[in-house]
Amino acid sequence: MVQVSTIEDISRESERVSRALYGDISNFRVNVHYQIPEKGPRVGWDVQVNFMLNGLKYTVDLEILENDGQVTNARLIDTMEPL
Repeated sequence: MVQVSTIEDISRESERVSRALYGDISNFRVNVHYQIPEKGPRVGWDVQVNFMLNGLKYTVDLEILENDGQVTNARLIDTMEPL
């Protein structure tokens, strides 16, 4: 696994994980990312991403460990038809 410490690392690993979970996605975008925990030494990232799949817009929340890039939690937040 690879360390995830920059926004480029976060974007790359988030897209890799999203493709592994959902398959052929498009229009991938990182909405927001926060460090975990909010205060103190950082151990990971809480990342919210958007992407399109089969004409629907998905919003997914990922928790990624900083030291090895493992995803400890992936949660579908919303699925909607784009405006």
